[in-house]
Amino acid sequence: MRRRLGSPARFPQRNSLPRLAIDAALVALSYWLAFELRFDNGLFGHYERQFDRYAKLFDRTIWWVLLGSLLVLLVARVHQRRWRYSGQRDYAAVARAVVAIVLLTVVAVDVVRPVQIHRYGPSGANTVAVGLPNGVVALFFLLSLLLLVGVRVLAGSLYERRPLEALRSGARGERSVLIVGAGDGGRLVLREILRNRELGLRPVGFLDDDPRKRGLRIEGVKVRGDTDEDLPHVLEQTTPDEVIIAIPSAPGTTRARVVRACRERSVPVRTLPTVFELLQDGASSAPASRGTISRQVREVRVEDVLGREPVLMELDRVGAYLAGEAVLVTGAGGSIGSELCRQIARVGPRRIVLLDHAEDNLFEIERELHEDRHVQPSVLAAVLADCREEERMREVLAEHRPTVIFHAAAYKHVGLMESNPVEAVRNNAIATRVMAHVAGETGVGRFVLVSTDKAVAPATVMGASKALAEFALEAATARFHGTRYAAVRFGNVLGSSGSVVPIFRRQIERGGPVTVTDERMTRYFMTIPEAVQLIIRSGSLASGGGAGADVFVLDMGEPVRIVELARAMIELSGLDPDREVAVEIIGRRAGEKLHEELFNRYEQPRPTAAEKIMLAEREPLAPETVEAMFDEIGLLVLEGDAAGLAARVSELSAVRAELSEKVSGRDAAAENRRDTPAALVDSRDR
Repeated sequence: MRRRLGSPARFPQRNSLPRLAIDAALVALSYWLAFELRFDNGLFGHYERQFDRYAKLFDRTIWWVLLGSLLVLLVARVHQRRWRYSGQRDYAAVARAVVAIVLLTVVAVDVVRPVQIHRYGPSGANTVAVGLPNGVVALFFLLSLLLLVGVRVLAGSLYERRPLEALRSGARGERSVLIVGAGDGGRLVLREILRNRELGLRPVGFLDDDPRKRGLRIEGVKVRGDTDEDLPHVLEQTTPDEVIIAIPSAPGTTRARVVRACRERSVPVRTLPTVFELLQDGASSAPASRGTISRQVREVRVEDVLGREPVLMELDRVGAYLAGEAVLVTGAGGSIGSELCRQIARVGPRRIVLLDHAEDNLFEIERELHEDRHVQPSVLAAVLADCREEERMREVLAEHRPTVIFHAAAYKHVGLMESNPVEAVRNNAIATRVMAHVAGETGVGRFVLVSTDKAVAPATVMGASKALAEFALEAATARFHGTRYAAVRFGNVLGSSGSVVPIFRRQIERGGPVTVTDERMTRYFMTIPEAVQLIIRSGSLASGGGAGADVFVLDMGEPVRIVELARAMIELSGLDPDREVAVEIIGRRAGEKLHEELFNRYEQPRPTAAEKIMLAEREPLAPETVEAMFDEIGLLVLEGDAAGLAARVSELSAVRAELSEKVSGRDAAAENRRDTPAALVDSRDR
């Protein structure tokens, strides 16, 4: 991308000439005022001979100051930004320019000596240069700084119509707005409202949980209290037409508390997007199409009220290992796979290979990356293929030579997989085994499997098939030491296809009922950005070395009750879950657990170098054991024995637990034997 470089000496554009001229004139005015204020009756009000030299000095240097200030201001580029948009950086630039102007003026007077006088003394006549009095220098600096900064502050105030703010009692048709958050986000929202009267909004106050801000006025708007005890009282007192949550990183508990109080009073709530969303939108939008802060404010979604702080990572840092690499993403057209492609494209890979067997999904993600996100066609490669076909995978990897693989292709609908166990095992387990083996044979550096918390003590075919996929990585790790294998477990992904959220949303749109299988049921939830960040970060944490595939788990906080999620979604839709849309308990499906787990009983959670990412430490299975498992289920798949396959797959996880416990028992016995005194061992042997 070509970038035009500017030059400090470049002549200013026509529309900036008036600003430059006014700035120079203000500097000259400051110079004149400095002389006038230095002397009691003004420089030209004195008729004594001793003041003539200063009058001459002013007359002979005022043009130096005017022309010199023009050059300094031009070099400092203070004219390039409109005054009404001035901020701290602009004021700092003005201060630097004023310091330079004053210093150059003092130096020029001392060097050139424009005015000299003759003094007569006992030793004869002497010529003495007239310098600038210290008082004039100090006043010149202060007045120049005051006038140049002041004109910018005045322009900004006039643009925001602040001088009339005290006289305004609210124009007809304006909507009153209460802003939650008096930090940087709240200030941005307030300035946008004040600058754009066409928005028809009038701020009536702030809410902020920082006790030090209580009672403060920000841009004339008062901080009225916090979001806990003061929230109901402030809502009753100000009666806002709308509430804006201006804390992009606010925890879900705070958002939920604000939304609940506002819904009780039928006050709509909107929120600023998260930092992740802002970066994502910024990366995908042309500069001309990016909206202002007011356009970026959106409705509160159920993701905002999950009750925990989102896990945010610096993608440029955690994904730096992908820069310049060839990355293959299977299931690239799915909800997780497509988001992986979007985020990987941001870190500058050498090539992104999009692999999917669904034609429409593959076409959409390729088009989006190329047209909307401006990824060069030479970087993209769309491959229509099935991960279950080993020879086809060998061809793909031989052609594109990926160094990193993210295996996101999977079937995940629990009910469908119970009805179609053969396809579930073929796509989730056998395909993973194929990909892991081919990746190891072709020398891929990293292989990351997208797994699920349903693989822990699985009670369904879908969960058991993902557990088998994890077993496949263990065998591949023992066989291919040059590839780092890792699996990533997380809970239900909000917004993904088949997620409970779009199902509930459709049921609410139809007028209900919203169906929940059991009122006690809980699940772990996370957003798509969180899931993708975890996957990318885990790829960098994978250790390899043949000690078993690493299994990483996100600390997702406390599980969420599904019935509470359903009620929250109904309330966010502006409806009453007790009167307008019913929540119906329909009973659990076969194999459905009340509570999901993150670790098997034979696994130990260990911290990692990444915050909120844990390692599930466990004894690796012997490769022969894993191969025997896959030989057995492969035979059942070939025979099409759905019932037998479903039963056997569900049993294999229990077999895995038993084998791990036996290995742990043998290790403990060996450890005890090493710690036993030799004499005691000899007596036992006898």
